[in-house]
Amino acid sequence: MSASQRDVKTRIGSVKNIQKITRAMEMVAAARLRRAEQRIEALRPYAGAIRRMTRQAAEAAGSEMAALPILSEHDSEDTIALLLITGDRGLAGAFNSQIVRAGLRAAAEHEAEGRSVAYSAAGRRGVSTLTFRGKEPQGQYVGFTDRPSYADAREIAEDLVAAYVDDKIDRVEIFYNGYISPLTQEVRRETLLPLQQATILEAGDDDDDGGEADSAHHSLVEYEPDPEEILKRLIPDYVEISVYRALLESTASEHGARMTAMRSASENAGELIEDLTLEMNRARQAEITQEIMEVVAGAESLT
Repeated sequence: MSASQRDVKTRIGSVKNIQKITRAMEMVAAARLRRAEQRIEALRPYAGAIRRMTRQAAEAAGSEMAALPILSEHDSEDTIALLLITGDRGLAGAFNSQIVRAGLRAAAEHEAEGRSVAYSAAGRRGVSTLTFRGKEPQGQYVGFTDRPSYADAREIAEDLVAAYVDDKIDRVEIFYNGYISPLTQEVRRETLLPLQQATILEAGDDDDDGGEADSAHHSLVEYEPDPEEILKRLIPDYVEISVYRALLESTASEHGARMTAMRSASENAGELIEDLTLEMNRARQAEITQEIMEVVAGAESLT
């Protein structure tokens, strides 16, 4: 076997080893994705109930919402908090980079209008990328993106709410990959605070009732204590559950993106192995042909 054939054979062995790794990572991501999907399904009824109760209480409170610090809109929006939810690991295609790009685009929009931006990031990839770009996040939350807990969401939510109540920030926007299917994730941009601008006040898919049934239900609701007091207790839960839902959606999206990326890598490795094998066979055939020609030439010289 010539040196070139040995080199090709070594490359084939290396690619086969990589293919084994990518297939194993695809299987692990698929198993984790199934668990993440189950957690999202289990959360949806509770998240929908929180959204409905918060929206209904906000509508009942009306102008009284402004009496609570957590519910009062600031006179001006000078500082915008952007929470970017990424992963702790890579090898998931554009999963992490598209969130960072969306956050940076939004920041450029705000800065162009004279506002300052305060970054927060969940996931090592988001933290490291922002830091590398000279935009070190004030809030850094890492080490849990594979399986986030409600306590992780509570920690993030408490920091954001405290900063809003203390007038350090005037608006909170969150960026994450919304899970649609293992092959499809979409970048979502949502407003958490102030409540008056949040998507919580918009009837969405989380509502079990239609618009007319919901309106009829409002007239039958009596609040004890007052709607403002109920909102005071609900808002922290709303922010926590919103962050938690985004974390779960992001986790499922990450596993789906990694599963897809590793499947594609395995297929590419298979194609490369076929090409290298063909190359090695051609080299071997050429070598055998050359040896036959030399034998024939030697035999002719003896005659």
